[in-house]
Amino acid sequence: MPGVAEAGKQAPLAVRMQGVSKNYHIYDNPKDRLKQAIVPRMQRLFGARPARFYRDFWALRDIALDVRHGETLGVIGRNGSGKSTLLQILCGTLTPTEGDVDVRGRVGALLELGSGFNPEFTGRENVYLNGAVLGMTREQIDARFSDILAFADIGEFVEQPVKTYSSGMYVRLAFAVIAHCDADILVIDEALSVGDVFFAQKCMRFLRKFQENGTVVFVSHDAAAVRNLCDRAIWLEHGRMRMEGDAKAVTEAYHASAYGETVRVVSAPVRDSAADAASVARLGAAAVPNPIEVFRFDPGAGFGDGTATIRSVQLLDATTREALSFVQGGEDVTLRIEAEALDALDSPILGFLFKDRLGQVLFGENTWSTYRDRAVPIDAGARLSAEFDFRMPILPAGRYSLDVAVANGTVLEHRQAQWMHDAFVLESHASGVTTGLVGLPFPGIRLQSEE
Repeated sequence: MPGVAEAGKQAPLAVRMQGVSKNYHIYDNPKDRLKQAIVPRMQRLFGARPARFYRDFWALRDIALDVRHGETLGVIGRNGSGKSTLLQILCGTLTPTEGDVDVRGRVGALLELGSGFNPEFTGRENVYLNGAVLGMTREQIDARFSDILAFADIGEFVEQPVKTYSSGMYVRLAFAVIAHCDADILVIDEALSVGDVFFAQKCMRFLRKFQENGTVVFVSHDAAAVRNLCDRAIWLEHGRMRMEGDAKAVTEAYHASAYGETVRVVSAPVRDSAADAASVARLGAAAVPNPIEVFRFDPGAGFGDGTATIRSVQLLDATTREALSFVQGGEDVTLRIEAEALDALDSPILGFLFKDRLGQVLFGENTWSTYRDRAVPIDAGARLSAEFDFRMPILPAGRYSLDVAVANGTVLEHRQAQWMHDAFVLESHASGVTTGLVGLPFPGIRLQSEE
C-alpha cells in the first residue's frame, strides 16, 4: 500500500502523541499500599522527608508519534513492551502520567476480550451499552441493530448473558458494534486471533474497506499481518519506541532481534550477465507468457547464532539441472540451497519463504517435513544442500524475493543458524494474472455448449 502511505504524509493528523509516558506504582506487598496512603502524610506533617513504599514501573516512556488520516499503523513488540498501554491511552481509557495526546475523531476500539461489556447483561443489552460508550444515540443503534446482529452472526445467543459466550462470540459481537459506529479511527489489539476463519475473513474485508477512508492502529504478533495491512509500523521494547518506519523493515528488524543480530540492508539485485540462452528461448513458447527474471544470490549478512551459513541459492531447470536466469510461470523448477556448517549440527533444517513486494508470504517449505524421522547430521566444515522441486506460480508483474534459512533442531524447537531476508530476487515482467496473489497453471480449460 505505498500509495496510501505517500498520501498519508500530506493528510491531516488523526493522532498525535508528544512525550507520552505512563508510570505505575509497584508494591511488594499489600501492607505497603496502606503505608503509602498514611505514613508520608504524617511525615510531612512533622516536617520529615516522606518515605516511599513502592517502586516505579514505566509502562511507556517518552513516546512521540504522529498518525495521519487514512494511514494504517502497526504496533509490534513482545508481551510487556507497552503495546496495550499505548492503545488504552489512545482510546482514552488510561491517562498518561506525562505528555500530551491529541486524538481527532471518533475512536472505535477492540481491545481485550469483553472490554466494554457487562457479563451479566445479554448480548442485546451490551450492544446498546457498548454503542453508547462509542458515542452512538439509542436511535442510531436501533436503526443499525439488525445489521449489527447479522454481522455478528451469533443467532439466538444475542438474548443470553455474555458471560455464557465463548471468546469467539465475544469478539464477533464487539467487532460488529465497532463496525457500525461510524468510527474515524479503528484500534484493534490482537482480538482477531480468536474466532473461526469465516468470521476472520469477514473482518478482513471490513478492514480493507475501512482503510480506504479511515485510520487504523493495529496490534499483532503476526508480522505477516502487519506487513500486509499496514503502511507504517512501530516497534515497542520495554516501554520505549525502538524503531519506526516502513512496515516491512520494522517487522524484519523485530524478527531479527530474537537472535541478537542486525538485519541485512537489501541493495539492488545483481543480474547474471551470462544469461542462459535456453531460459530465454523458452519464454516465447508459453501460451500465456509470464517471463520471470532470476537475479543472482546476494550473500549479505543475515542473522542467527552463526553455527552455519548459507553459501549458495540457485533456481534450476528441473530437467537439465542448469541454473536459470529466466523462468516461465508454470514451469517445473528446482530451488537448490547450499549451506556450510561452522559447528556440528545434529538435525539441520534448510528452508525458504517466497514473498511478494509487500512481504506477504506466498508459499514456503523446509526439509523438516520430509526428514523429521531421519535427520542428516553433519560435522563442522561440512556442506549441506537441499533441493525443492515445484511448479513456478504464474506471478503478477512485480518484484519477489526469497528468505532462506538454515537451522538446527525441529520445526517447533530449533536454533536459527542463519536467516537471510531477500537473499534471492525474482522479477515478473508481464503477466495475465488479474485476480489473487498468484495464478496457477491450468493444463486445460474447456468451454462447450451442452445440447
